[in-house]
Amino acid sequence: MPGGRLTHEERRLIAQGLADGHTYSEIARRLERPVSTITREVMRNGGAHGYRADLAHDATATRARRGRSSRPRPSPAPAPSPAADERGRDPETMRTLEERFTAMLVGTGLTHTPARVLACLYLTDSGSLTAAELVQRLQVSPASISKAVGQLEQQRLIRRERDPRRRRDRYVIDGDIWYQSWLASAQHNARLAGIAYGGAEALGPATPAGARLKSMGRLLRHLSDDMIRAAEKWRETSPEEE
Repeated sequence: MPGGRLTHEERRLIAQGLADGHTYSEIARRLERPVSTITREVMRNGGAHGYRADLAHDATATRARRGRSSRPRPSPAPAPSPAADERGRDPETMRTLEERFTAMLVGTGLTHTPARVLACLYLTDSGSLTAAELVQRLQVSPASISKAVGQLEQQRLIRRERDPRRRRDRYVIDGDIWYQSWLASAQHNARLAGIAYGGAEALGPATPAGARLKSMGRLLRHLSDDMIRAAEKWRETSPEEE
């Protein structure tokens, strides 16, 4: 029933989907509901890490009872739509875009919260947010943000800057981030190739295990060299500013 209220069982499936690490889009597809419905439901009831099906169902029933028991007002004004941002962008459109971007990043191998942090930074005009701002925007705990930004920094997908005015760190993403991350991946492949070649020598290149490691090393070294050449070519031909 895409247009009806969520049932208790649907809320249980939402909670299970979140626990299994599924994105809002995946949960929405399974329930045949709009992504916006799932997003509002979760954000209204504790966020991705605090959502509990029974509590959400009880809270919705309580809100419905309050709405029925409240005194009707003459000629009520229509409920205002969520305010557009300073550039006039529709909040619902932005939420859907963030959800799709997050799902794409999860598909590349990132876990859910780091993917949400990265998507949030990319879709923020400043490309820069503090940990407190990320907590507020994503409705997750400070510990979750700390763990997520640690993973992203390790992969060189974001960088940290000190804000001297507010005495706190800001997490920043810019046009050079993917270039640096690509180089880091190339260097990682080169290190793996070295380990594989060393293992092949230790086991004997003529043995099945040694031959397997030698083949692995040859592939990874080839990939690393190609990635570095591609990055250098991009840097030579890309404009300084879009």
